Amino acid sequence: MHRFIRPSRLVVAAAIAAALISPAASPALATGQTCGGTGSVTTVTGSLSDGATYEIQCPAGPWNGTLFLYSHGYVEPGAANPAEDVGDPVTGGWMLAHGFALAGSSYATTGWAIAQALPDQIQTLNVFGRSYGRPDETIAWGHSLGGIITAGLVQQYPNRFTAALPMCGVLSGGVATWNIALDSAFAFQQLVAQGTGLQVVNITSPAANLEIAELAAASAQATAAGRARLALSAALADTPGWFTSLSAQPASTDYTAQEANQYLWATEVDFPFAFDFRANLEQDAGGNPSWTTGVNFTQQLRKSADYREVVALYKAAGLSLRSDLRTLNRAARISADPNAVAYLSRNISFDGRISIPVLTMHTTGDGLVVPENEQAYAAVVRRAGNAALLRQIFVDRAGHCAFTPAETITAVQVLLNRVSTGKWNAAALQPASLNAAAAALGPQYNIFTAQGPTCPVGSPVDGVCATAPAFVAFRPASFLRPFDLAFRYRRY
Repeated sequence: MHRFIRPSRLVVAAAIAAALISPAASPALATGQTCGGTGSVTTVTGSLSDGATYEIQCPAGPWNGTLFLYSHGYVEPGAANPAEDVGDPVTGGWMLAHGFALAGSSYATTGWAIAQALPDQIQTLNVFGRSYGRPDETIAWGHSLGGIITAGLVQQYPNRFTAALPMCGVLSGGVATWNIALDSAFAFQQLVAQGTGLQVVNITSPAANLEIAELAAASAQATAAGRARLALSAALADTPGWFTSLSAQPASTDYTAQEANQYLWATEVDFPFAFDFRANLEQDAGGNPSWTTGVNFTQQLRKSADYREVVALYKAAGLSLRSDLRTLNRAARISADPNAVAYLSRNISFDGRISIPVLTMHTTGDGLVVPENEQAYAAVVRRAGNAALLRQIFVDRAGHCAFTPAETITAVQVLLNRVSTGKWNAAALQPASLNAAAAALGPQYNIFTAQGPTCPVGSPVDGVCATAPAFVAFRPASFLRPFDLAFRYRRY
């Protein structure tokens, strides 16, 4: 089964990376040494006080005084967990060639590792500072879980950072994210997997539980009624009906294709989190941090971006949507452990009190961390009175963290311009300007991993496709179950 654990690693082929990055040495890190200017890229690694590891790269030429601190994404509990200091090697090659230093840690644990990641990243900054001096500018950036960690760093340690670039980030916060996952899983359990013994909280046998879910979904996908109910489950998490990154998006009324893509999101990406990895979260939190008490599933569906799809598929299947929603609303509700909610709120939810420029980037067809996360974050920042510090840009592509190196570098350039000038360049933030800037970087950066035997046009070269930049004007729908430190739903 394919899982998007560290999706940014899928961006480019290693062959292209090797051509762009000089071989790295691995000397011991010594206090007071020079970062950059040695004639080749240098890489140093080491361990932090809690056992996490770090990686620091210095450019071949002179360091320009700016450090980018990278936070990596979710790692499956118990899996290998090396330190990372950049999301993909091609972007890393450009950064180093332009004089930037890179750093990042592994975090001391895997899974929902925010409690360890935040101090580990600050320890990594401290290591860098002791060895090379305090940077003139320190930029936090990261993908996926690393996006929420990035936003958490600038909320908890605002004086350590100049700006931030959370990409495809879980910016609704931990409580909100696991709540909408539970809503979707609860509907699946009640309407699709009834009688199977599927657990949605307090999971006792994660691997077996996931297998139950996958078998139930496969059976449902074979019938019109099952597909309608799968679509309802997907809609309660606002899962988009677009899955393959380099494919054309299904038409707005092609509900059959949309549901087929939602099935792929569920079975290939989302189910492991909902029915397996949740057990690891519950262990760390000391209980179940999610709830369905107080949720009106009829109202939730009507707010969903997928509402019309669900209505159409239920009608085509000859099913009563009203009856199924009544079943959900009458089902025994799930209560949360308040101490577990408090743990997940600390790790982490947001108060909107940013004090530095933050630029976020998200794909429009992300079914793991849905783009509605951006609306949730913008809403809390706006309520805190800090909207002037936040800008959000979107890439019109399916996939989680499905950015080309050119799109990532363009976002970096926009943020650096904001740092150097003290104001956002409104013209540069327009999709046409972003696309022009990305295209101007050249074909070696406008690439994406080939999916399937060929690229949309032509054949892949060294495993990658030539891919045009796809920035777009986009306004995500409202996040369905908001929870933040300024405006909470506390019925659990």
